Amino acid sequence: MLLLHYNFRRFLDALDELNPAQIKHAQTKIRDLRQKTEAISEIEARTNQEHKCPFCGDERRQKWGRTRTKVQRYRCTGYQKTYSGRTRSAIGRIHRPDLFMVALRDMLGTSTPQPVRKLARQLGLNKYTIWRWRMLVFSIIENSNVAASFSGIIEADETYQRESRKGSREWVRHFADPRSVPQPPRPRWEDFTTKGLKMMRGLSRWQLPILTVADRGGSHLFRRLPNRKSATMERAMKPLVPGDAVLCSDGGNGYKDLAAAHSLEHFVVGSKPGTRVLAGCYHIQNVNSLHARYGKFIEPFCGPATKNLNGYIRWLEVRLAGIRPADVIRDS
Repeated sequence: MLLLHYNFRRFLDALDELNPAQIKHAQTKIRDLRQKTEAISEIEARTNQEHKCPFCGDERRQKWGRTRTKVQRYRCTGYQKTYSGRTRSAIGRIHRPDLFMVALRDMLGTSTPQPVRKLARQLGLNKYTIWRWRMLVFSIIENSNVAASFSGIIEADETYQRESRKGSREWVRHFADPRSVPQPPRPRWEDFTTKGLKMMRGLSRWQLPILTVADRGGSHLFRRLPNRKSATMERAMKPLVPGDAVLCSDGGNGYKDLAAAHSLEHFVVGSKPGTRVLAGCYHIQNVNSLHARYGKFIEPFCGPATKNLNGYIRWLEVRLAGIRPADVIRDS
């Protein structure tokens, strides 16, 4: 311990002799070490919070060295197996937890998330590594989903996201074996110009509805719906609206049917000036604000693949809720 203290004092004294280039290099090195230390602290906090062996649940343990990534390892007294804060967790097989925490903070921070390629260049990683980490975070936050509770004046409306089949090989498989693989139902983009298809008419049936619900207490919810049928809308809204609530909507049939079936007080607002607010307080402006925030959030991704759309929606909800990266790690 005395030797470490002596070496540390020598290190501090040597800082006065560094030139500007060396100081900049030292700052970069210290920043990298700090990222690793913070990541290790978050992982160890997860273990110290649970105090249980992930194999048998026994709380008796003893320190058993550290892992290759410098995370504290423990040995279960009863089961005689070693474990750490990442054992049997979603981040258990990540080799660079320090860089994973940087990517996680980029996803859940207050600033706009960086594109995958840009973040990969910044961290010196392959773009597919960053992409797999994002899909991993999607699986974590999807499993930790908590149902929102609404009361009072409840606003409901829907926004739409165009279907995207990024990464799909359906047309490639069809051209390779047209007899066995039928033609996909959706035309390719080039078909709209070569075959003279009308763009808006061809895309209208491929708009995916996303139900958005909010109340005046700050609770909000985004939920992707399978279709735009009134019965689907009514089934989705039924468990969200209590019997004593006041419903505000744009007058969709699904909302009308829900209000009529459960005797709810229902206010229908319009989109033209003078009809957007009724009685001074009944409107859907909070929901419209959520639609604007959704559009701003989803725009940089240039239309995410439909198979991953639920993950992007949940990602936005977590950002709006202000959930910290440390909480995501503990839920993994």
